[in-house]
Amino acid sequence: MTSPQGIEAVGLTKRYGAKTVVHDLSFTVRPGSVTGFLGPNGAGKSTTMRMLLGLDAPTHGTSTVGGRAYAGHAAPLTEVGALLEAKSVHPGRSARNHLLALAHTHGIPASRVDRVVELTGLTDVARRRVKGFSLGMGQRLGIAAALLGDPATLVLDEPVNGLDPEGVLWIRTLLKSLAAEGRTVLVSSHLMSEMALTADHLVIVGRGRLLADTTVEAFVRSSGTDAVKVLSPEASALAALLAGPGVEISSGAPGELRVRGADGEHIGRTAAAHSIPVYELTPLTASLEQAFMDLTRDEVEYQAAVSPASASLEGATP
Repeated sequence: MTSPQGIEAVGLTKRYGAKTVVHDLSFTVRPGSVTGFLGPNGAGKSTTMRMLLGLDAPTHGTSTVGGRAYAGHAAPLTEVGALLEAKSVHPGRSARNHLLALAHTHGIPASRVDRVVELTGLTDVARRRVKGFSLGMGQRLGIAAALLGDPATLVLDEPVNGLDPEGVLWIRTLLKSLAAEGRTVLVSSHLMSEMALTADHLVIVGRGRLLADTTVEAFVRSSGTDAVKVLSPEASALAALLAGPGVEISSGAPGELRVRGADGEHIGRTAAAHSIPVYELTPLTASLEQAFMDLTRDEVEYQAAVSPASASLEGATP
């Protein structure tokens, strides 16, 4: 692994005819952390990743990986490991022979092939033809290929796709350990719950434009969806006292309030001042999924209509 310098995109723009897929996109992915690359379908994530790796030429703008354009690396596998399409493998080859073929292009020894086969859990199927692989096994092979050159930078598109729960835990642990070694890790995913557990930083795009470039913690905190759960036998009276500009109050189960715009201290003091008993006062942190949905609500390319059946269930109680 060489000294990592991260990924830098400056003004990346990609047009196909009259359609602009990526629009003046600039961001930096720093070593030592896992950066989640998020956005709805059609946001331009895959096109951006392809431009970073020199597979698509930008209409405007530049990008560097490890301090230079991808095409400028003499031995790309030892600088950048990429997973964009796990099934881009000759189906008649075994997993080990596929990796050996890649290794020969860079003078990588067979011992390293065996090491990544072991690391990705493919030892028992390494000599089987790839055409018989499941989706999850194909993902593991793609990740093995990305790790083959012991690169300083990883660019992975939907690496958990097709993995079982054990595999998801494995890739999460692997990505975090690689970042802890000082590597640069850029990973896209539609699984917000997994990104919340894996990523340290987020780059979020919508319709080809940058929407957010921040830490996971700061993004969730700034979403404005935090609330406080309150349980009280006099919930209605407390709600009337808390009502005011910027305060949103909703009711759940009997005696339960969800309060936004007022913190637990203010709620507790208000209740105490009016001798209202409070049985529970719990801050509820917004989820990454909810914060993401709020930010990208107007950026979704294809929105499904609510069916009459699902609409009739919205107000139902269990």
